[in-house]
Amino acid sequence: MKRRTLITSATASGLLLTLGACASAPKGNDIVDIAAGNPDFSTLVAAVQAAGLVDTLKGDGPFTVFAPTNAAFDALPAGTVETLLMPENVDQLRSILTYHVLPGSYVAGDVLGQVVDVATVNGATVRVDGTGGKYGAAVRVNDANVISADIMASNGVIHVIDKVLIP
Repeated sequence: MKRRTLITSATASGLLLTLGACASAPKGNDIVDIAAGNPDFSTLVAAVQAAGLVDTLKGDGPFTVFAPTNAAFDALPAGTVETLLMPENVDQLRSILTYHVLPGSYVAGDVLGQVVDVATVNGATVRVDGTGGKYGAAVRVNDANVISADIMASNGVIHVIDKVLIP
């Protein structure tokens, strides 16, 4: 009986991820527009602006963005965000932010059941683990958990993560 429930739960989770992937954002709701419209991404948006990446992330793409929340930035050591936002640290900030971006559009269903190393825009790779968690479908990127997947934008997809990825 427990096995049947687990299989049903996993199937339902996969179906929900697939349905979420099919939803498309209205034209003009690009990655930056969506992030800027969500107060949980205000630190990310400020960092993208400081790094001069707004025009890039508003471009045609497609892109996959692993978007850390404000809480993820707050968990960094004290003063880290402020230091990264200084003009003299723009190259380091740009490197960190582009480590959160994949060329191409990938939904969670693309990685479920597998572990893959994927090249980021900054040239390094991230490990995407879609083998699941204790309670069903789950995706991790390096040591960050995807807490909300498949937010569709006109130029790609956003996956919300609970940690800032450091290359």
